[in-house]
Amino acid sequence: MSNTSSAARTIQALDGAEVIDRFLRPQATETPLIRLGDFGDGGYLVPDDLRGIAACYSPGVSEQATFEMDLAKRGIMSFMADASVETPPLDVPGAQFVPKFLGNKDKGNTMTLETWVRDTDPAPGEDLLLQMDIEGAEYTTLAAAPRDLLRRFRMIVIEWHHLPSVLSKPRFLGPALEVVEKLRDDFVTVHLHPNNVSGSVEIDGEAIPRVVEATLLRRDRASGVRPMLAQDLPHPLDRRHNPRRPWLPVPGRWLGAAE
Repeated sequence: MSNTSSAARTIQALDGAEVIDRFLRPQATETPLIRLGDFGDGGYLVPDDLRGIAACYSPGVSEQATFEMDLAKRGIMSFMADASVETPPLDVPGAQFVPKFLGNKDKGNTMTLETWVRDTDPAPGEDLLLQMDIEGAEYTTLAAAPRDLLRRFRMIVIEWHHLPSVLSKPRFLGPALEVVEKLRDDFVTVHLHPNNVSGSVEIDGEAIPRVVEATLLRRDRASGVRPMLAQDLPHPLDRRHNPRRPWLPVPGRWLGAAE
């Protein structure tokens, strides 16, 4: 059974949608990708450029912490946050956990990324890693984060949600565009993997995944940048979230040069 919605949609605000498209286009670099975490949900591909990263900030722990466990084996501590669970699913050595959500304000059980890093920063000025899966709150959270803080993250591993709506509905496009405009001068997408559990929606005759995993690399660490081709994806280390469902291909609009 297909998990692609047949509801017809068309692209709105073409210029803004094109900015999103270009930012999502994965680019190969001279640094190979490695996999951290499970070979399934909870595992992500990152450039093999972890030396010197002081810590990982990981909001949206839920029931997965194998990514953080693999970082601990490499000597990188993790700060984890999620108000939907009382404790992390694994006892990750050296990790700290706070039962809070991330958002655009400090209120109740929600905190900003800026506050979290300010209160816990183990090595001010050194590079960090951000691994974020917060179910759509990534847009408001990152929009509220100062650009100088975002530049401290050598890598950002993120799940982008609601992408068909981002491309076809102005009220979703605006917040996403604000984030991409903030990130695109400093980061390049080096890996993109559609989530085959969430399915896709047809827009202008092309299946657009509802959710994708993306790995962003700060541009000063990216050398030999070149566009990935359709035959480069999925990466050999990629795994389907649901092995009983087919792969979701990366749409053609997300392939090619990013600039």
